[in-house]
Amino acid sequence: MAELRLEQVSKHYIEDRHSVYALKDISLTIEQGEFVFLIGSSGAGKTTLLKLMSGELTPDEGAVCLNGANMARLIGPWRVRATRTFGVVSQQGLLIRKRTVGDNLLLAANAAGMRRKGREAVKKALGIVGLPGVEGCYPAELSIGESRRVELARAVVNSPNILLLDELTANLDDDVIWDLLHLLMEMNAKGTTIVMATHASQYVNIMRRRVITLVDGRVAGDVKKGKYGDLK
Repeated sequence: MAELRLEQVSKHYIEDRHSVYALKDISLTIEQGEFVFLIGSSGAGKTTLLKLMSGELTPDEGAVCLNGANMARLIGPWRVRATRTFGVVSQQGLLIRKRTVGDNLLLAANAAGMRRKGREAVKKALGIVGLPGVEGCYPAELSIGESRRVELARAVVNSPNILLLDELTANLDDDVIWDLLHLLMEMNAKGTTIVMATHASQYVNIMRRRVITLVDGRVAGDVKKGKYGDLK
């Protein structure tokens, strides 16, 4: 089980010698098993927030806590263990184009400490996302939808407790989006926490899960069973 808590978290960057906040005073708690949509316009801070949650970025103010432990203070094996709690799909994609799908996933499995069972984990992950037998393909040989499924397989290869997904469904056809969302709902039903940044308003409105809205780096709304744009 994994509880993720953000306590008055802020992150800033320097622009024209001035400090500008990407996120300001964010306080949230995400319980194990929740399905959360993270919405907001481009530049609202969604990607930064996901990177803070995963520990890729460290807050300039406040704390990101995993099961009560401040992630910024974890070192050595405790830090490694914490990062393995998360499976991440980034907006840009993490697949190495000169390596096969199998090799890409095997690298992720090895990084997660699964050297002995890496190939078995790769096959299982590809089966979960509905792409068995594509280990020998290269990313360029796949459709956009298949590539995103492989990205998702990469994220779940070590069976993480929390999935952090940045625009997983961007630029995909409706049928592909529904297929991916059904996969995510199945994973969520089995206990995986999902935090998904998205602009796909119609699907947010249909699914009616928790909706967190960012505006100019602040939480403007946090609604259970919400719709796109709900602020309270």
